[in-house]
Amino acid sequence: MSVRDLADYPWDAVVPFRERAAQHPGGLVDLSVGSPVDPTPEIIRRALADATDAHAYPQTLGTPRLREAIVEWYARRRGVTDLRVDNVLPTIGSKELVALLPTLLGLGPDDIVVHPRVAYPTYEVGARVVGATPVPADDPAEWPQGTKLIWINSPGNPDGRTWTVEELATAVRRARELGAVLASDECYAELGWDGPWAEQPVPSILDPRVTGGTREGLLSVYSLSKQSNLAGYRAAFVAGCARVIAELLTARKHLGLMPPAPVQHAMAVALGDDEHVAAQKELYRTRRTALRPALEIAGFRIDGSEAGLYLWATEGRDAWESMGRLAERGILAGPGPFYGADSAQHVRLALTAPTERVQEAARRLSAGPL
Repeated sequence: MSVRDLADYPWDAVVPFRERAAQHPGGLVDLSVGSPVDPTPEIIRRALADATDAHAYPQTLGTPRLREAIVEWYARRRGVTDLRVDNVLPTIGSKELVALLPTLLGLGPDDIVVHPRVAYPTYEVGARVVGATPVPADDPAEWPQGTKLIWINSPGNPDGRTWTVEELATAVRRARELGAVLASDECYAELGWDGPWAEQPVPSILDPRVTGGTREGLLSVYSLSKQSNLAGYRAAFVAGCARVIAELLTARKHLGLMPPAPVQHAMAVALGDDEHVAAQKELYRTRRTALRPALEIAGFRIDGSEAGLYLWATEGRDAWESMGRLAERGILAGPGPFYGADSAQHVRLALTAPTERVQEAARRLSAGPL
C-alpha cells in the first residue's frame, strides 16, 4: 500500500464532542490527549540553550556522551547492567521509530507484524505502510508462524497493562522460536502506580531475568516525552541487540534520521537527573488520586491502569455514548475504538491536563452517575 491508502487521522471524529464539552459553564476539561502540559525542567532547557551552536551535522549514532548516558540510565533505572554503547541508538521521538521499524527492518508483503490487541494505532500503521499483515494478539501462544516483528507495550497505552518478568521471558522464548524481532515499547516505564509497580521498577525486555543471557533479537524503546516533558523535543532512543541496532543505524544514516545536536545534549542531561522525574511523577500521582475515585462515583469501572499516564474506564456501554455523556459535564476523553476492536466500550482519560482542571473534572464527576 502507499501512504495515500491510510485512513484519515481518527481524531477528527472527536471534534463534535469537544465542541459540546466546551459549552459547559465551567469550560472544557480536555483529558483526551497524552501531551505534556507541565514545563520542561529548567536543567534541561538550560542544557538545550547551551548547545545551540550546532553548526555541523549531528551524529545519527548519537554523541558519545548521550550513548553513555543511555547505558547508565538503563543500569540505574531499569536494572539492565550489561549494555554497551553499541547497543543503543537515539531516535527522533519514539513514534517515528514505531512507525518506521518495519521499513527499517526490510519487511514487506509476505511478513506478519504482531501488535497488542488494545494499542495505539501506529503499530498497525507501520505494518501497513510496507504491505505487511498486522495481527493483534497478546498471548505469545497466538503469535503465528511467519511473524517477523512483534510489538509489546509495557506499560500499555491506553490500558496500562504491564508485563511481569515471567510474562516477558515467555514472550522472548516464543519470539525466538519464530525467528522474530521482539520490540518492547516502554515509554511509560517510570509511571508505575499499583501492585508491585508501586514499589519496584517496571521490568524491561532487556532485564537479565528476561533475556536468557542474550539480547539477540530484542529491542527496548523509550521516550523522554513523559518522564521529562520533552514531547516537543522529539527525544527518544532504542536499545538492545547490537546486530539489529547496527542495521537500524545504517538505514537511518541513509535516510538522514538524526536527532538535532542540541536535543542530544539535552537528552544526556535529562537522563542523568532523577530529581525532575520524581517530581513529575508526583504531579501525575496527585491528578490520578483525584480523578480515579471520581470516575468510579460517576459509574465507571477502571480496568488495568496499574501503570502509565491514563485511566482506562468503562461504563459497560458503547464508548461513543460515554464520550457524549462525559461531554455533557464538559469533559473530553479519548474514545476506545481508536485503540482496537476490543475497546468498543472504553474511554481513555489522560493525566496531562493542569492539576486544577483535573480537579475540576473530578468535582463534576463526583456529583454522581452520568
